[in-house]
Amino acid sequence: MIKKRRASGRRPAAIALAAGVPLVALVASVPAVVQPGHAAASTAARDAAPRRADFGLRRGASLDRPLRALGDELATSGVQALINGSGQRRLTGGCAAAAKVPARARTYCFDKADSATRKWYPQGVTTVSDAAVDGRWGAGRPIVVSWHNDGAIRLTFVNPDRHTYRHVLLVYPALRHGEVSYSDIDLHAGGIAWFGDKLYVADTRAGLREFDMRQIFDLGRSRNGSTRHAEWVGRHGGRYYGHGYRYVMPQTGSWQYAHGWAGARCAGRGALRVSWMSIDRTTRVPSLIAGEYCKEREPRGRVATWPLRNGTGLVAGSGRVAYPNWVARLPGDRVQGGVRAHGHWWFTQSHGSRRGTMLQADQRGHRWRNLSKRTISHGPEDLSCYRAQHRVWTLAESPNRRALWGLPAPQCRW
Repeated sequence: MIKKRRASGRRPAAIALAAGVPLVALVASVPAVVQPGHAAASTAARDAAPRRADFGLRRGASLDRPLRALGDELATSGVQALINGSGQRRLTGGCAAAAKVPARARTYCFDKADSATRKWYPQGVTTVSDAAVDGRWGAGRPIVVSWHNDGAIRLTFVNPDRHTYRHVLLVYPALRHGEVSYSDIDLHAGGIAWFGDKLYVADTRAGLREFDMRQIFDLGRSRNGSTRHAEWVGRHGGRYYGHGYRYVMPQTGSWQYAHGWAGARCAGRGALRVSWMSIDRTTRVPSLIAGEYCKEREPRGRVATWPLRNGTGLVAGSGRVAYPNWVARLPGDRVQGGVRAHGHWWFTQSHGSRRGTMLQADQRGHRWRNLSKRTISHGPEDLSCYRAQHRVWTLAESPNRRALWGLPAPQCRW
């Protein structure tokens, strides 16, 4: 939420930019693993190269039993039915100016209620280009957004072809006293990444939550489901509820840090605080990307990539642990989203009540080169590369300055 992301000052590079000095002239080649220290944090924590062993992920406990039981109780649906069925909300216009979306961006606006609500805040974004090599999901080309409130998370499936969207509640399944039910998931959901049938959701300190696009339940079509009683979730009196939503999507698994959770604040070492996520399909082996949001006076945030296997997703290796194949320190602080294509990176940075920035850099091993920076919308968040469109997508989270938008990006291509 915005109140947690207030900027605490400007870096010297930002001051130079305001004076008209290009960032590229200031930094021609920045080490990804060694960054200048700030007085408020130890130099050792900042400068130490990230250790891949700290980021190892192990599959969590099985949820097969409650998932099978839910499948016996509720009607199963899928993405196609969800984005094309009745009861959709309409995308609107007019939000780009208020959000200060950059020129040449393609913009989608939520309806009046979703644009203004302070109960729900949009955070993560992923597209069908992440999910599938050909950039299509059946006949659809959806964009997916995650939202959080104080105790629950939901997804929004946007159908650009019809200019419609629908919310889906994410839930945690469990067997209780011999009966299957589900509950809200209390996460920030700052990043999401769609790969094949898998949807990964950032679990800031623990690692990742995993969902399956083939396991979405339609309460409106289930004989014992209900879309009434917005205050209820799970099983009540033999019927299943989802805070009034028609669709609920249960967690199907998790990946948790093998050597302990991340700390409550950025420490520059140990497990990664997963603040944002994305997919890179331009490498020989597709990659899952995850990175940290760290404030200016905290140790510089880190980023890691894990190899993905088509049809499987994350794959455990030695010791049943999935280790990243690349780690580095980020080229900036307050990073809300990051994505890579063909070795080129885009990062969004927030600045409290001021407009955000987009930082771009080229990756050469463990060094950042050709850094550049531009002002973008208010409250920029997660990022996704939509290769068929040659655009990187993000969203502006602020109430009444809220927008889903994609900026032309030549390097975001097949």
